Amino acid sequence: MKRIITISREFGSGGRTIGKGVAEKLGIPCYDHEVIEQLVERSGFAADYVKSQSEYAPNGSLFVNALNAGNFHGLSNQDKLWTMQRQIIEELGEKENCVIVGRCADYILRDRADCLKVFIHRDFQSRAERIVQVYGETEVPTEKRLKEKDKRRAAYYQFYTDQKWADLANYHIVLDSGVIGIEKCIDIIADLY
Repeated sequence: MKRIITISREFGSGGRTIGKGVAEKLGIPCYDHEVIEQLVERSGFAADYVKSQSEYAPNGSLFVNALNAGNFHGLSNQDKLWTMQRQIIEELGEKENCVIVGRCADYILRDRADCLKVFIHRDFQSRAERIVQVYGETEVPTEKRLKEKDKRRAAYYQFYTDQKWADLANYHIVLDSGVIGIEKCIDIIADLY
């Protein structure tokens, strides 16, 4: 039986770092940006477009979405990317033991008994400090970056899963990386695996 860990996370909580650390500790692959690379390859869309659209809910007007609907058997470009992303994640779950970061993988693989669903969070102020440390300053204020990124992730999750992002009932374990620490989160998840 395959074993999969999905990591959902608040922006700036260290979820991506934790996912990569868990995979490294267990000697299994971690899929994050690799899912985007596969989406680019399968869809034929430009990498920047796929990256900007693959984790955010459709936000165009109804008119624009209606115009796009003729592109792929009645699906908008974002719906086409969602369908391909879902297929990629399902294939990864069938192929090998792995860690999958984000992209609604917890929902896509929800019916699998071999999937450990994890959510990583952290208090707002320490997330703000961490994103400046990791990603640097931008013209957009840090607090605004955090709120917008989490809001867009929540909207995407709700749009494609009809469930509330960060709802504790969707996960087996929820860890506060600011209190526990990134290394200890890695150890806990690896031990549960």
